Amino acid sequence: MSVPSPCINLCRMSPDTGWCEGCQRTIEEITRWSRSTDDDRRAILAAVAERRTRLAAASPAVDLRT
Repeated sequence: MSVPSPCINLCRMSPDTGWCEGCQRTIEEITRWSRSTDDDRRAILAAVAERRTRLAAASPAVDLRT
């Protein structure tokens, strides 16, 4: 089974973090996604989860769950 993309069609790069404001991936991770193995995709998703945790800790009122 293929690992689904975390994209939520809110594609805007944050100038503060360099991450997409919708999925919290870097531009490099976004462009690499379609060519990545499922293991690579899971590694990207782990990095995204860590970023979301850091963002939530910095802004507790923001709900980043998708």
